[in-house]
Amino acid sequence: MVVMGVSGSGKSTVGEMLARRQGWAFVEGDAFHSEGNHAKMRAGVPLTDEDRASWLEALGRELARQGAGGVVLSCSALKRAYRRRLRAHVPGLAFIWLEVGRDAAHRRVAGRGDRHFFPATLIDSQFATLEPPHDEAGLLHLDSERPLEEILERAAEWLQRNPHAHS
Repeated sequence: MVVMGVSGSGKSTVGEMLARRQGWAFVEGDAFHSEGNHAKMRAGVPLTDEDRASWLEALGRELARQGAGGVVLSCSALKRAYRRRLRAHVPGLAFIWLEVGRDAAHRRVAGRGDRHFFPATLIDSQFATLEPPHDEAGLLHLDSERPLEEILERAAEWLQRNPHAHS
């Protein structure tokens, strides 16, 4: 399954904690970006579809490699085409969309300081790129500004009710 959303939505935090709770592997999507992608983002330059293509391919291969044992991937997956690309590697792949407001995303990313390569100046480009997955199957939509424990509980309950989400 993939925990998706714009930068600052809590993908890594929720993904890692959910994976731990479920006894699954956790894959940090940002770790699969090329050094060139990291350099562009550090410089405040938004990634293009072309920049993201090899990254999405690597993530899809990693999801397929992890197999059916249960894995949570943190990945922005901003466009429908990106989600389709991941599902091409793992048919029926489920997504949890952590929706966050622009102000909260800015605050969270700015609060990271120099610990992260992604600057708050790129938040607006993430919102401009986002194609909300409202009508997609296999999706749980959560408000990432809710308390973390509530988000984790709702996600775990959804996974329990939807065993196809992790098969």
